[in-house]
Order: sequence, then C-alpha cells, then structure tokens
Amino acid sequence: MKIIEQPSYGWSSAKAPHSCDYLSAQVVRVIKQLGVSRVLDLGSGNGVLCGALFDMGVKVVGIERDQGGVDISRRTYPAVKFHRFAVEDDPNRLLAEESPFDAVVSTEVIEHLYSPHLLPAYAAKVLKPAGRLILTTPYHGYLKNLALAVADKWDHHHTVLWSGGHIKFFSRSTLTALLAEHGFTVEQFIGVGRMPYLWKSMLIVARRSA
Repeated sequence: MKIIEQPSYGWSSAKAPHSCDYLSAQVVRVIKQLGVSRVLDLGSGNGVLCGALFDMGVKVVGIERDQGGVDISRRTYPAVKFHRFAVEDDPNRLLAEESPFDAVVSTEVIEHLYSPHLLPAYAAKVLKPAGRLILTTPYHGYLKNLALAVADKWDHHHTVLWSGGHIKFFSRSTLTALLAEHGFTVEQFIGVGRMPYLWKSMLIVARRSA
C-alpha cells in the first residue's frame, strides 16, 4: 500500500510563529515550575522555542518532520541538536541517539495530525517514568464555538483551504481522554490568549504513568 505523505508545513523563515506571542512565555513558565533539565520539543518547527529554552539553560533537543524547518533550526541554533523525525516514526530511532527525557513539549502540532494518538504514544516512549508532556493546541468549547458561529467565522476558523493546516479540533475533555488512553494523567490546564472560555489555545501538563 502506498503511504501518502502529509504536506510540508512550509517553513521558510527563522521568524517566530504568531502563536509564540501568547504561548512561549507560558511554556517557559511551566518548564521553570517543573524544574526539568532535559526536554524534547516534538514538532520543533523552525526551532524558536528550542532556542528560548536553550537560552534559559535547559538541555533541549528538537525533532521536526519538515526538512525546511530542520535546516532553518540548525542554521539559527547551532548549539541545539535537531533530528528529522515525526510521530509516525519508531521512537527507538530517536532513543538510539538520545537518552529518555524529563519532559516533552509539543506546541500547536497535534491539530495538524491525521492520527493524533501517535503524538502521546511517541511521547510516552521517549519520556522517563513519571515524565511530563506539555501540550498546546487551539481551544474549543461551547462558548467559543457559539461565538464563532454567531460571528459567522466558522468557515474561516475551520478552513479547508490551508494546505497542511488544522484537521483536528480538541476540547479540554477530548484531549484529556486522548492522553489518558496513552497512560497520561492531566495535572494542569491553562487557557491561553483572550478572555476565559474564548481562549486561543489551551496548555495541558500531563504526567506519564511510572
């Protein structure tokens, strides 16, 4: 059977994605709060978050499926290690080169995946026992969905015209259920951006079962 590749996200610049404006500070705060020292950025894009974590003294490694993103990351942050892997790959390929991590961070990635369950499955394999998964994705809930419909923004928000764009839309409960299926217990939920229940994204910290 022929395997159909996901389209390239299209990384072409070292410029920070717009989501960094409201997500990066929250992720950095959580990393500091947890006191972890070795982190994998799963879906590291063009490496901006890896660079920020490296600057604060965290031992960080990035993995990214998009070759353009990997190339930009390596040029921009030469002191950080980046691998071209995806959640569809065998985690043992990464573990052949890296030891298990204290935490896995994945920001605004899971909503782009045809098979989102592969992300927590991959994270569980590369984490130390009781390691943390710090995951962000656009937030969806009753009030936000209602506001989108009332404002006639439904087609824009769920556009099918963005190649490589969002194809999964999570609520707090559905994301929690997905993580639980793969041995994670949610410890923190943080709404990020805008007023409560109209959040742009949600940040979840989950602990892997020992």
